[in-house]
Amino acid sequence: MTRALAPLAFGLPLLLAAVPAAAQARHDSNAPIDVASDSIQLDDKANRAILTGNVVIKQSDMTLRAARVTVAYSGNALGGSPQASRLDATGGVTVTRPNQTARSSYAVYDVDRRIITMIGNVTLQQAGSNVANAAGPRLTINLDTSRATFGGGTAGPATQSSGGRVTGRFTVPNRDAPKQ
Repeated sequence: MTRALAPLAFGLPLLLAAVPAAAQARHDSNAPIDVASDSIQLDDKANRAILTGNVVIKQSDMTLRAARVTVAYSGNALGGSPQASRLDATGGVTVTRPNQTARSSYAVYDVDRRIITMIGNVTLQQAGSNVANAAGPRLTINLDTSRATFGGGTAGPATQSSGGRVTGRFTVPNRDAPKQ
């Protein structure tokens, strides 16, 4: 959230179709992607790996956790490792970045475009100087610009529970606290 929005903070539903959520330091999307899981199935003919069970994926200061992740990769290896192009995560997906945690049912990380799209019962919590909580059916995180944008949905099961609306709550500074 920008500081200009902080004084407007009160538990009021956000009525806009797309709401800019949180801006923070730019993500290093050129960093290697490290994966860990209970099991992994490689399908070299289809250029994909299926990770299941307590999946933890780390890239720079970002961590993605899910029950299952399918990693699509190119046939080209760089430094002995295949080059990931897309990650599809399902089952209690959590993406954690500094001062920010987003949760959803599903997520797609388009590595080439450097965009994460989270779908289904999405929540975003941001801490730091601007505390914000938001929820909606869809969240898009642009890792190049560090901008997170909520949007209402128009179809599918994710929008039925939220009505396609984006809601949120901002906190206000404690005006009674002594200034330092």
